[in-house]
Amino acid sequence: MLFLFAASSSLRYPKYSPFSAFLALSSLLTGFTHRLWKQNFVMALSFEVLGRFNRARAAQLTLPHFVCQTPLFMPVGTQGTIKGLTTNQLEEIGCQIILGNTYHLALRPTSELIDELGGLHKFMNWPRALLTDSGGFQMVSLLHLADITEKGVTFQSPVDGKPMLLTPEESIQIQNRIGADIIMALDDVVKTTITGPRIEEAMYRTLRWIDRCIAAHKRPHEQNLFGIVQGGLDPVLRDICVRGLVDRNLPGYVYFPSMNSVHVQGQNVIGLNSIQPFRIYAIGGLAGGEDKDSFWRVVAQCTAALPEDKPRYVMGVGYPLDIVVCSALGADMYDCVYPTRTARFGTALVPEGVLKLKHKAMADDTRPIDPTCACMVCKNYTRAYIHCLVTKDAMGSQLLSYHNLYYMMQFSRNLHSSIIEGRFPEFVCDFLQKMFPKGDVPEWVCNAMEVAGIDISSCCAPCPSSQD
Repeated sequence: MLFLFAASSSLRYPKYSPFSAFLALSSLLTGFTHRLWKQNFVMALSFEVLGRFNRARAAQLTLPHFVCQTPLFMPVGTQGTIKGLTTNQLEEIGCQIILGNTYHLALRPTSELIDELGGLHKFMNWPRALLTDSGGFQMVSLLHLADITEKGVTFQSPVDGKPMLLTPEESIQIQNRIGADIIMALDDVVKTTITGPRIEEAMYRTLRWIDRCIAAHKRPHEQNLFGIVQGGLDPVLRDICVRGLVDRNLPGYVYFPSMNSVHVQGQNVIGLNSIQPFRIYAIGGLAGGEDKDSFWRVVAQCTAALPEDKPRYVMGVGYPLDIVVCSALGADMYDCVYPTRTARFGTALVPEGVLKLKHKAMADDTRPIDPTCACMVCKNYTRAYIHCLVTKDAMGSQLLSYHNLYYMMQFSRNLHSSIIEGRFPEFVCDFLQKMFPKGDVPEWVCNAMEVAGIDISSCCAPCPSSQD
């Protein structure tokens, strides 16, 4: 602005007046600051909605290490690895973001060692994006080892039995050392099946802890801090938490293309004059045993209340049906151990639902897992061969993990393209027809799709109205 003002003022002020000298100096300083900024300022995140159908949206999420397409599914690599698969294979199948676990990485190999060796990307040889959770989920999964107070959560280490205090500050410091593109604020996590004052206590503590996480975050221009909406199944508490997070100005920035931009993965993403505060949100405390009707209603409430131009991450969701419903309601990102964990039990994901390769009927079945799948497992191996492996050899779970993650990545790509191309309702109906060929779509799905504005009457038996 000073530069433009200086140029427009050159005819109105004498060449050697004090004011013209001031304008010239201001212009010089502006140019110097711009060059310095471009050399040292690192893009944290940009989010651009590319297409919509009612509440569903397809977007481009640009992170420091990768440009992602949403809706997207993130496989879980607890300690920096997806069991049985190499990072080259994960790139091959189109994985965009891998999730790591702060609690487990801090125990082994330790965040200090990861930092010393160049960060988790270099440590695990992964060039694309990473997300680390805060360690909060372990409050539920390792509750018998944990003691939760306002200060933080004290765990008994499963490695050596020693106490480990994880505070909001320590969680962020660990994640800063690990170096993921997206880091999560430490939240007070309780099972959604719990009722009573503990839910309210956890929600308000989550809001207090987010302030401590913001203050502790030392790399806001390189790592994106996600705040987490808690509140159990109580719509009043969820609404309070949403408003509390939206009111906070979380570290991180969104960038829109301008004439002064740099390139990340071939995309114009940074503009000097287009920095805006960026708030990023996750919906937590679900997928923990609650009934599906309550599940979708919480997602619908939160996505409706959160800002339209910010990414929304539903934590712990990995069933394809759940992802279709949540995407229809306006969510963008998901993670779960389900595809790889179910693979280790001999189960493959297919358009019809699941295929259990341990069943005796698979012993002489010469078909591929899924005739419509283009993955290397379906191209090269029969159900009979994998049946033989899953009962005796680790290679079976590796092949099924590969197939299942390929399925999830292709599924995410199809979701994205169907919204972009304006055929999302057709995608939903085709998905439901294959999974429920008799038209017996669960009532909760019917109710959710009605709220999302997706007509599924052509592919389903009549569904009860949510207004009945």
